[in-house]
Amino acid sequence: MNLAEGVQFVSLGILGVMMVGAALGVVLFSNVVYSAFMLGGVFISMAGFYLLLNGDFVAAAQVLIYVGAVNVLILFAIMLVNKRQDFVPFPSAGLRKVLTGVVSVGLFALLSTMVLGTPWAYSTPGPAGGESSIVVIGQHFFTDFLLPFELASILLLIAMVGAIILARREYLPDQPTPSELPQTVLTLPERPRELVSAGKETTE
Repeated sequence: MNLAEGVQFVSLGILGVMMVGAALGVVLFSNVVYSAFMLGGVFISMAGFYLLLNGDFVAAAQVLIYVGAVNVLILFAIMLVNKRQDFVPFPSAGLRKVLTGVVSVGLFALLSTMVLGTPWAYSTPGPAGGESSIVVIGQHFFTDFLLPFELASILLLIAMVGAIILARREYLPDQPTPSELPQTVLTLPERPRELVSAGKETTE
């Protein structure tokens, strides 16, 4: 093992511990704001894994899209809702925890079997040394995966328009009747003329 392999091995261990710890923080913290920050740690750890795999474009996209957009959007949604009501425990909370544990253990066993049964050796040569991964991804996007790429953009546009319509519908007030409108007086009330004439007599 040379120095480069040792650095990669240590970096892999640090990123793995960071990712597992942040993922546990997401599900164990009772404060949703802390959970959202821990989710950002998970995304950053994944970006580090992509860097170790020489996926510079995917790592940058991970940070820009998931950390800079999705995670920030989640934080804004949590802080704008500002729900002060405490969570009420469900009567069957214990049963739900048991079912969640069983599902988690099953998923962990499935993923472990997949990791152990997958041949991780390189079967195809990588791109040429002078060719960037960004160029390769761009070529695949606009040749082999052009239709899914365009369909994904249309789907995101539809979701954005629907979210805007739903958000505006909550803030549209009902049309008030003319009797409910506040009566505003734009002119000052005049003083009675008797008081004005009495005031002049006293001064004279």
